Amino acid sequence: MAFVMATVIIAGFSLNLAMGRSTFAAPFAVHVHAGIFMGWLALYLAQHVTAASRNWPLHRSLGKLAYFWIPAMIAAGCTVMVLVARRNGGPFFFAMNEFLISNIAMLLCFGGLAYWALWQQRYTGWHRRLMLVAMAVLTGPGIGRLLPMPLMIPNAWTITIAVTFVFPVIGMFADWRRDGRIHPAYLWGTGIYASVFILSLLLAYSPIGYALTELVVAGTPGAERPMEAFLPPGFEM
Repeated sequence: MAFVMATVIIAGFSLNLAMGRSTFAAPFAVHVHAGIFMGWLALYLAQHVTAASRNWPLHRSLGKLAYFWIPAMIAAGCTVMVLVARRNGGPFFFAMNEFLISNIAMLLCFGGLAYWALWQQRYTGWHRRLMLVAMAVLTGPGIGRLLPMPLMIPNAWTITIAVTFVFPVIGMFADWRRDGRIHPAYLWGTGIYASVFILSLLLAYSPIGYALTELVVAGTPGAERPMEAFLPPGFEM
């Protein structure tokens, strides 16, 4: 599953680059964020390999890096989200308040689940399943770049997040087939993920959410676009 999620993420970004939707001519903060993100992806895959080969000393040693990498991911991710919101209001197929507030909430959810997974290292069943759910959160950007997002307006954000739940659901099904039950780590992890997402939307669409979004983009080019998702004039797929 680790390699499938990694493939989805890499495929999404590679497709956008190949189609000219993204470019390396981006602000320095975006490159830092990309480097940290891909470094985490490499660490996650390395941990999957060390666990599969039962190289526990190396697994534990590499795992210590995660304690520092997770806050770096959160800091870099939040910085880029604010930067993009101020530059252009975020992707046009997302409502600006969704992109800013719900997106940051998803990143914090990843961090919380990933740290919980680290704290459960001695309980292997909990550790690997919680980390899988945490990684599922991070597949959103890759999935969003593979889907025809403009055609999904005004529900593009919700659909993207909903698709990420495929990975923990597959894990649940594998548990059920093998053990006749679903491990509680999946139920707790996925339940927390779903709850944070719902609460993030409630906040994003509350007066506080609108006010926070307007405060972040005030006086910047991002404030010039509509708050809701929209199709730019003359846009073609």
